[in-house]
Amino acid sequence: MKILDWYILKRYLLTFVLMLLLFIPIGITINIAEKIDKMLEKEVPFNEIVNYYLDFSAYISNLLFPLFLFLSVIWFTSKLANNTEVIAFISSGVSFWRFLRPYMIGATIIAVLALFMGMYLAPKASKGFNQFEYKYLKGNRKDKETSNIYRQINDNEIIYVSNFNTMDQRGSNFTLEHFEDNRLKYKISALSISYSPQDSTYRLTNYTKRIIGENEDRIINKRRVDTTFNFDLDDLTPVKYIAETLNYNELTSFIDKETKRGSSYVGRYQVVKYKKWSLPVSVYILTVIAVAVSSIKRRGGMGVNLAMGIGIALVYVFFDKVFGVMAEQSDFPPMFAVWFPNVLFGILAAYLLYNAKS
Repeated sequence: MKILDWYILKRYLLTFVLMLLLFIPIGITINIAEKIDKMLEKEVPFNEIVNYYLDFSAYISNLLFPLFLFLSVIWFTSKLANNTEVIAFISSGVSFWRFLRPYMIGATIIAVLALFMGMYLAPKASKGFNQFEYKYLKGNRKDKETSNIYRQINDNEIIYVSNFNTMDQRGSNFTLEHFEDNRLKYKISALSISYSPQDSTYRLTNYTKRIIGENEDRIINKRRVDTTFNFDLDDLTPVKYIAETLNYNELTSFIDKETKRGSSYVGRYQVVKYKKWSLPVSVYILTVIAVAVSSIKRRGGMGVNLAMGIGIALVYVFFDKVFGVMAEQSDFPPMFAVWFPNVLFGILAAYLLYNAKS
């Protein structure tokens, strides 16, 4: 690598790190100001608060990775342009593509970091962050879906519980339907179901089992039955943020299992999975856009470039969030929802780059 490459690459990485070190403490300060009353009210131990803000830092960094990167590239490239350094590079015979090379090297380093963080580090931070939020800060809000639970637990069986209390591990209006060759073979109903952790059994009260026969059905009624099922409580009521807490391999297996069970939250889980790949790609796209926007010296200086950059970044975040919510709350294809902002802004990057080098 030549002096030009090292010069730009060091500025790229250093500005990005400084941007993180600048915004994360601001985010922590704002969060403390908002939630200090609840922490004092709940008498949260100091070591748990420290761990929470370590997880909070990693969680926010992963969440706002593209925004931090985009603003940092806009900032230092605008300074280069304002000091006429970009003009000096280009007029010395360096092509715009050659000028862009150290940016792409820096983007590769950041993209690898983002990929590793999204696959393995962010899930751990997300787990600690969400557990603390629901335990101390969100009052009576539950971290699990506990009403109208309808799940396919294996290839042949579907269960339904109208309401399940995770504290006393007890549910009401339980049914289990068993199918073979797409035909209902038997159906179990119970007024209540409770889990016994001592022997991993379930107790059903006001138990009824209807066995579907060729000519007539057979009905078995019992006041109470202790039995076992091939599902556990975490399968029955997984936490809402479960996908965010799993590394890539665990998440892939979890999605396959939930798809077979007919879970209505598969789209939400797939959005998390695809974003682990789309985020590193966005690093390249946003880097190109930032360089193309800020490498031109404009009347008004850095302020104009920063204003344009912030506007583009907000539009990107808007598209990313809107399409993500659409995929989570409807039948909108998750892969299209996650990758559409990258495709759209990739086209914008190509257009801006063409005009910048012209």
